[in-house]
Amino acid sequence: MRDDEPSAEFVAFVHAHRTDLVRTATLLCAGDEAFAEDVVQNTLTRLYLSWARVRRADSPLAYARRSLTHAFVDETRRAHRRRETTVAEPTEALPTEPAAGATDADLRAVVLSALASLGPRQRAVVVLRHWHDLDVAETARILGCSPGTVKSQNARALAHLRDVLGSADHHLILEVT
Repeated sequence: MRDDEPSAEFVAFVHAHRTDLVRTATLLCAGDEAFAEDVVQNTLTRLYLSWARVRRADSPLAYARRSLTHAFVDETRRAHRRRETTVAEPTEALPTEPAAGATDADLRAVVLSALASLGPRQRAVVVLRHWHDLDVAETARILGCSPGTVKSQNARALAHLRDVLGSADHHLILEVT
């Protein structure tokens, strides 16, 4: 095998799956597109450095999603440790319900705001379980925790989202993002 073949395989993988990884990261980052791009770049860098192992995986995309989720959780931990103390409250509150006649963009803002109110692990569980439609066992494997933890985190997250979103019609909660 020539030296450039793994690089060409990696480039093809990125072309085929980057959009999916960015969407997932955007959900994990609750709409913060710059943060999502950073997480995806960090993930792709890690994948490239270990491409020989990644390409032998049963599903390189599943491997990439797992790496993305871990990169997101790691980065939020780092950000939490170095977070600055804010002096003033934000001047504009995040939307909790779309206005009458709301557009998809309005609904997207409400959903991302609700996702932002979850902790990083709960957000990861919701995205993996309900956006990617993974089962409990696969979600637990990706997050490196027990199936019971996934179930409890999911139940708490959904209860919180129901409280935050209220009675608004959000049955397409993750489809609009």
